[in-house]
Order: sequence, then structure tokens, then C-alpha cells
Amino acid sequence: MGMRKIPLVNGEIYHIYTKSIAGFKIFRNKSEYERMRKLFSHYRVDKPLLRFSNFLGIKNKKAFFQKHFSSKKYLVKIVAYCIMPTHIHLILKQVKKNGISIFMQNILNSYSRYFNLKNKRKGPLWESRFENKLIDRDEYLLHLSRYIHLNPVSKELVDRPEDWKYSSYRQYLGLIDDSRDWVSSFFDYTDMDSCSYREFVEDNIDYQRSLEKIKNLILE
Repeated sequence: MGMRKIPLVNGEIYHIYTKSIAGFKIFRNKSEYERMRKLFSHYRVDKPLLRFSNFLGIKNKKAFFQKHFSSKKYLVKIVAYCIMPTHIHLILKQVKKNGISIFMQNILNSYSRYFNLKNKRKGPLWESRFENKLIDRDEYLLHLSRYIHLNPVSKELVDRPEDWKYSSYRQYLGLIDDSRDWVSSFFDYTDMDSCSYREFVEDNIDYQRSLEKIKNLILE
């Protein structure tokens, strides 16, 4: 997986989307979702000090990063994410040249090796290159984050967005207070607080569900 023909720009924020080949279910249990989330945390750093297998053994990952890394060591800032059974949504701010491409290459290749070895499988796991779209307006960022966090609800995996443990939504609401605070503060980009953001998201649940149903009817 090489670099992109059109380089992504430092300081800009992008919606990154990647999916499995032929809608193949590649996240099937808690340990697989958690592994991808830990890959996010590990590979946001340029040239990690440890192999990922050793990184997994560190109990206090937050303290490890605070001790060993400054902001200059990061490839990307992770603004939002949602891991779904067949695909991944990310909102990333590129910090270093080619940061997003390197980050994506590392996490996708690492997860492919793990998944294939675990399942005695060969061949690619992901469908071509990841897709990206520049987020050039604050309003677009706000609405996109809502769409991403409601993905598990519109796909009828959970009833409420906070019930899905594999997205950044619980961090947005302040429901998580542990070493997984590696998500960049979304509230650096908006005047909203956690309460108003929750209301903004929940107000759109029925509408997004209805869109999903219409889309399915059209596809059929």
C-alpha cells in the first residue's frame, strides 16, 4: 500500500473511510474491536519506540505517551472514529507529512496480519486504498461526527449511540476516564459542550434511521 498520488495536507482534517473486501465481517468480538482501537493509539506516533506486541503489555498507556512523546512525534490527531463490523470511519488531522497515509498503512497491514494468522487465511482484507475527503468547514465537521457516531444506531446494532463501545462518542460525552483519552478534543473545533453535543446527536437518531431504511429499499 504506497503513498497517495495527491498528498494529504498537514494541518487539514479529513474523513477517512475504509472497508473490508466484499463486506466481509472482520470485527466479530470485543477483542478484535479493542485490537483495532489499540492500533489507533499505537500508530498515531511516528516511529513507535516499541513493537505493537510489547505496547499491548503496557498497563498505563497514557503515562507512557506523556513520558516519551511530545506533540511533534505524532503523525495524526484522531478527532473521531467508529469501528463497525465491516468498515472503519475516522476523522483525522494530519500533523506530519504523509502522516495519514503512514498511519493507515500501519494499522491496516497490522490488523490484516493478525486476522489472517488467527483465521488461517491468506490474501488482502481491505478493499483497495482508503477513501478520504477534506473537511473544510466547521459545520461539515460537526455533522460528519454525528453521522459517524450514529452509524451503529442506523445499522441497528444498538439503540443508543453511547451503547456502542467502539466509537469516540463515549469520550465526547465524558463517560470514559482512562488511558483511552488519546482522542483529540473535538471541543477544540466547536463551541458545544458535552451536553449540547449529546442533544445534537440524539435529535437526529430517527432521521438517520429513516435514511438507512430508504437506502436499503433503493439498493434492493
